[in-house]
Amino acid sequence: MNSQLRRTLWGINLGIALAHVGNYIWFPLLVSTLGTAYSGFWAGFVMFLTYVGRLASTFSYEGLAQRLGVRGSVIAGVALEALALWGMGFVDGVPLYSVLAFLIGFGSGMSFPGLKNILSAFPEADRPKAFSAFQMSCQLGAIGGALAGGLFLHVDLKVLFTTVFALFAVYCLAAVFVIPADTTPTAEDTRRAPLFSLAVLKGIRLGGGGRYFVLSSVFWLLSISFLVGIPLHMQEYAHGLPISMPFWITGITLLLLQFPVLRLLNKHLQPGQVMAVGFAAMTAAYLLFGAGRSALWVVVGCFVVVFGDILFTPSFDLWVAKQMPRENLSRAMGSMHFFRSFGNMVGTLAAGALYDLANTTGIPGLNWYVVAAIAVGCALFSLAGARREAAPAPGEPARELAEQAA
Repeated sequence: MNSQLRRTLWGINLGIALAHVGNYIWFPLLVSTLGTAYSGFWAGFVMFLTYVGRLASTFSYEGLAQRLGVRGSVIAGVALEALALWGMGFVDGVPLYSVLAFLIGFGSGMSFPGLKNILSAFPEADRPKAFSAFQMSCQLGAIGGALAGGLFLHVDLKVLFTTVFALFAVYCLAAVFVIPADTTPTAEDTRRAPLFSLAVLKGIRLGGGGRYFVLSSVFWLLSISFLVGIPLHMQEYAHGLPISMPFWITGITLLLLQFPVLRLLNKHLQPGQVMAVGFAAMTAAYLLFGAGRSALWVVVGCFVVVFGDILFTPSFDLWVAKQMPRENLSRAMGSMHFFRSFGNMVGTLAAGALYDLANTTGIPGLNWYVVAAIAVGCALFSLAGARREAAPAPGEPARELAEQAA
């Protein structure tokens, strides 16, 4: 890797780490604040609009990137996200929070794929290191933000979001100074790409594998239910703990156990079975949150719930790489982002609404029991899918008989 690429990689990693620090400072604190001031539904609705913004940006990214260039689209996206975050500290009322949340998501949806686009342009030999460093920077930033979030528990929102704005401003400067300028878009390029296009949806043609992509969407619904639901849960049942504590517990656990646990299970189980174990862990964690309703059970549940992320996400990637024909692989990878965003959107609304339902009905933990039941269904579906894939095709001898004949 030459010096220019190394400088670009360092700048991108610094920027994305700062972005994750900022996001994991404001996200749980704003959810908790909105849940107290309004309701769980409205807290979830504001977060929901960030994902609406991210999904909407996928329909505009190509046209904007051709007009602004890849570097320009990253800078514009970060700047938009930074300004919208700054505004969060100076507004009041759900409508204004909602508008700014949409802009935060739209800016993120412009910058993040732009960074991936830049890394994809690295020489083939340097890409694995570049993507690995990028993911590690994201995770370290998330842990750092969760730890730093405890310092802002009783700080005015103006100070909180001004601090986050400063982090994103440094992120924007890193993009300005270290990302190399790309080719200026021509008039022909500008005419060819509309500013808004639904063409990306044409990629979602997955044949018999579509049910697994729907399963991934449900997984992200369950995952975001934890991110939105746990700050609301803690303000009522574990208010003595820092709101950001669950996120550094899950982040550190993920860093320490991701590779050894996944490697161990992959030696003995099929991807579908590994996914089922991940869903079983999420089921156990949500039952702990629902039944325990105390600080101790929050800590234990946070340690258990992260096994869903540890096991499902890489196993699903392996399944896609194994099952999808090579000519459909890039289309499938693009569709993964759509299903993830859709699951996140639905999950944010559902988490807030279920929290309100539990309070209205007077059944503590009802919101966690509902998502636990969904996780059980996903685990059974994953096991059934693994069994179907392991079964011999019609006319094909069973594995045991083949081994005996040999």
